[in-house]
Amino acid sequence: MNDKSKSIVGLVIFLALVIFPVLYNFAVGGAGPRPELELPEGESRCVEDKDFMTAHHMDLLLEWRDAVVRQGKKNYTSQAFGEIYEMSLTGTCMNCHTKRETFCTRCHDYADVDNDCWGCHVEPEGQ
Repeated sequence: MNDKSKSIVGLVIFLALVIFPVLYNFAVGGAGPRPELELPEGESRCVEDKDFMTAHHMDLLLEWRDAVVRQGKKNYTSQAFGEIYEMSLTGTCMNCHTKRETFCTRCHDYADVDNDCWGCHVEPEGQ
C-alpha cells in the first residue's frame, strides 16, 4: 500500500510538469501586437505579394543567392505579377527598403530573428 501513495505523488508531479508549459502560455497570452512598419515611399508592392513576402522573404533571398552564385542566373520572374527583377539584395531589395530601423529591424526584433543581412552587405546610404 505504501507504493500506491508514492505512485500517486509521482504521477501528480509528472502531470504538473507536463501541463505547466501549456498553462504558462495560456496565462501569459499570445504574441504581442505586430510592429508597424514604415513601407517604402512610392512603392505599391514588392517582388511578390505581401503574404508571400511576410512568410517567405528569407527563403526567396536564399533561393536568389544560390541561383546567382551557383547557377549564374541574374533575373527573377515574379510568380504573382509576372515582372522580371534582378536577383540582388542591394540592387533590388534595398532600392525600396532603405530604412533599416523602421522596416527590417522592427520585424526581425518582433520575430526574434538573428539574421542580419548587413553583416556582409552594404547598408543603405543615410543609415
